[in-house]
Amino acid sequence: MKLTIEQINELSREQFIEALGAVFEHSPWVAGTAWACRPFGSSDELHEAMMNVVRESRTETIVDLFRAHPDLGTRLAVADYSAREQEGAGLDRLSAEEYEQFRSLNEAYVAKFGFPFILAVRGKTKEQILEAMTSRIEHPASLEAEQAMLEIGKITGFRLKDLING
Repeated sequence: MKLTIEQINELSREQFIEALGAVFEHSPWVAGTAWACRPFGSSDELHEAMMNVVRESRTETIVDLFRAHPDLGTRLAVADYSAREQEGAGLDRLSAEEYEQFRSLNEAYVAKFGFPFILAVRGKTKEQILEAMTSRIEHPASLEAEQAMLEIGKITGFRLKDLING
């Protein structure tokens, strides 16, 4: 059952973190910090407040948030949100060859940038994801960090829309 923005605004800090702490991958501190910005007029306003918490964080904290994201196409256990999103893109049904492509690209990406490849996979196919990985690995580090932040914004926007009416 979705919550309304009014219900979100009425939550204690602990309840707020419980309800929204998983929106940012393994980073409940984002919700915990954004709670102080209440009341929110809409889920978009809440999302912007949460993104501002991240943007205003120290560089090391942002990189830690990037590193909290799972490799795409991994066979390791991932958080519930990530599992559902990757399943929707078919990443849970990779052939051995496809798995090896993802593993190799993930490894090369992390070696170059120091954090996993981040992409909002909702509505994308595994072929589109591979294409994005292949092209983005050529980016300079500064551009890729900006792109990772944009993708986190998309991912968390989708997740909040799934949780909140309004």
